[in-house]
Amino acid sequence: MSQLLVITGGRIIDPANQRDEVGDLYVRDGVIASEFSDEEREQAETFNASGLIVSPGFVDLHTHLREPGDSHKETIASGSKAAAAGGFTSIVCMPNTKPPADNAGTIQFIKERIERDAVVNVFPTGCLTMGREGKKLAPTGSLKEAGIVAVTDGGHCIQHNEIMRRALEYAAMFGLVVLDHCEDAAMTETGVMHEGEWSLKLGLRGKSSAAECIMVARDIILAEHTGGRIHIQQVSSASSVEMLRRAKERGVSVTAEVTPQHLALTDADLKAYDTNLKTVPPLRAEADRQSLITALADGTIDAIATAHAPHTVTEKDCEFDYAPFGMVSLETTLSVCLESLIRSEHMDLSAMLACLTHKPASVIGLKKGTLSTGADADITIFDPEAEWKVERESLQSLSRNSPWLGHTLRGQVKATFVGGRKVHG
Repeated sequence: MSQLLVITGGRIIDPANQRDEVGDLYVRDGVIASEFSDEEREQAETFNASGLIVSPGFVDLHTHLREPGDSHKETIASGSKAAAAGGFTSIVCMPNTKPPADNAGTIQFIKERIERDAVVNVFPTGCLTMGREGKKLAPTGSLKEAGIVAVTDGGHCIQHNEIMRRALEYAAMFGLVVLDHCEDAAMTETGVMHEGEWSLKLGLRGKSSAAECIMVARDIILAEHTGGRIHIQQVSSASSVEMLRRAKERGVSVTAEVTPQHLALTDADLKAYDTNLKTVPPLRAEADRQSLITALADGTIDAIATAHAPHTVTEKDCEFDYAPFGMVSLETTLSVCLESLIRSEHMDLSAMLACLTHKPASVIGLKKGTLSTGADADITIFDPEAEWKVERESLQSLSRNSPWLGHTLRGQVKATFVGGRKVHG
């Protein structure tokens, strides 16, 4: 007997198909159906979505799950539950594990854990270089055969230009996108926040935005030279945005992402020395934030990605200089983006959802992010006006390093379905 689900009365927004209407959504055996017979309607499980938004499941291109190696911070099980709570039905996990995912054996281990523990779709990436050291290329072909969807050194930027050139060429041979965190390490080695007015006021060592821009320019040049595909992770500066805009105008195969935190926050928010706001790239100036919002709205930046980076309370509970970089963000992304993009009238809801669904999926060729007939029934249902308080006990992640702790946010996921199966709500 078929497994049948009908989601009734919701406002269905499917940006990939330019659909925005109140109606019913049908799911048969885990895929989207165009309609049900009268008999199927009688047999189907029903979810009443009246007054709610029904969207394709969100897709995250940048999640740190910490397993293997740092399972006290996050696991595939806990991270996927956090994703489901945030409306994400597909997440791409970074290879900065212990040991790094630079060989087929580690990828196999991760895939086995995914099969056993994940409640959402989890897609592994493989390292660009052995040990993420930027010195010797990892075996891209065998990693592809093992099941990776992209290559990256996950938080490390290859500093050697010739190695990066070869990495792009080999990735292109196997149809893989290179994901790169752009940073000139020599310029940022001692920095802990954005270099500017607030780093001077707070007496903290700065990271110049030039360190990002130099590597963004390098990657664009190499992508144009090799024909390889490059995706710039966590763009944070106005200058980087302008280079990306010009590169896209020339037809360079380059895409980019921005995080919710860089859309919502600036270096001025660090005035209380909250280590949960210490991230990399750092929160930058208001002019940079506005440039990122404009670039997302006009398509220069393709996707919103969480860069979910769990760290324990103990690790973050120290002097700002010594705290690790990163924050958890899977569960707060929807609320933060609604506030930064929709209520500020920079984008409409369909455009924002496109940056969370089919646009990130298209970056690495995932067949996700739509409610097309025959597509996997990965569905997110949310109330854009519902308020909820971010509390340690309410988060599904094992780590609690969120800058929104204690804050009341607006916009809450009410249900998440993966392959037609309810995994949250």
